[in-house]
Amino acid sequence: MKQSTLSEVKSAVTPRATLLVIGVVALQLLFVVSYVGALHEPKLRDVAFGVVAPPAAAEQTVRRLDGLPGSPLDPRALPDEAAARKQIENRDIDGALVVNPGGTTDTLLVASGSGKALAIALGSLTDNVLEAEGRTARTVDVAPASPHDFNGLSSFYLVIGLCVGAYLCASILAISAGARPANPTRAATRLGTMVLVALAGGLGCAIIGGPILGALPGSVWALWGLGALIVFAVGAATLALQGLFGVIGIGLAILLVVILGNPSAGGAFPAPMLPPFWEVIGPALPPGAGTWAARSITYFDGNSMTSSLLVLSAWAVAGVVVTMLAAVLRRRRAAEPSPPGEPS
Repeated sequence: MKQSTLSEVKSAVTPRATLLVIGVVALQLLFVVSYVGALHEPKLRDVAFGVVAPPAAAEQTVRRLDGLPGSPLDPRALPDEAAARKQIENRDIDGALVVNPGGTTDTLLVASGSGKALAIALGSLTDNVLEAEGRTARTVDVAPASPHDFNGLSSFYLVIGLCVGAYLCASILAISAGARPANPTRAATRLGTMVLVALAGGLGCAIIGGPILGALPGSVWALWGLGALIVFAVGAATLALQGLFGVIGIGLAILLVVILGNPSAGGAFPAPMLPPFWEVIGPALPPGAGTWAARSITYFDGNSMTSSLLVLSAWAVAGVVVTMLAAVLRRRRAAEPSPPGEPS
């Protein structure tokens, strides 16, 4: 009886199952490394920052801010407050200090729509700098987050929901009839299904985040289009990885979208507060590109989102091309005659 039980256990723990379990544990550890590593100690680094002051004082103020320990700011002189506001609205800079030459109270311009964590950090830094000079600053929010959008995180959560739904749907489609796409027709059918899922999911999420919950006050139509692009880009990329690597490709999709993409997306802490590695990779991955574009639609009239849309489009196009090529190559290999002595 014991021997039979032991035999059953051994037959259940196959080498493939062992490798999959090891892979899951590796993803688990990478998940902790990525999130804790990216978010455990946020610091301002080279934040694009404007300075408005009389010519003589502007240069001195820029030099002083540029020389702060750790290089938290990347300051540049601007001609007036209107120019500073315009650059913040265009997402060219993240904040600005307007110096009042006739008094001791200056004005700090921020945009909490880009993430309240960044606005708060800029306020704290500015207060410390001005306090040493016997000055203070009043904060003006040029692009404030909605009162129904706590900490300006709703755009990020919207994108994460879209990404998760996309790779789960693509994974289900990919494994529903085998570990790899059997032929180009099936691969095209799965991509076509992802188009329908993208349109439905993008619309539903845009309506929930906008009119229903009031968390995202931007254009519902623009959010729908963005949401559909995100879902299709992530779904197509997942199908491509699965077509190349089988079930392991689903793990690779999770690695790219969840483990690397989420902590670098600029959600909890915008890009200038992330460690250099995460700041660099974030804009090139779907969650980061999607979060930037969603915030642009929601709070900045769609400004400065061309590069993000190009990134998402590149993922979508690459996903389609690789998915179809993998299916074609697999069909060709299956059609090749087996070498003599080998089973067909």
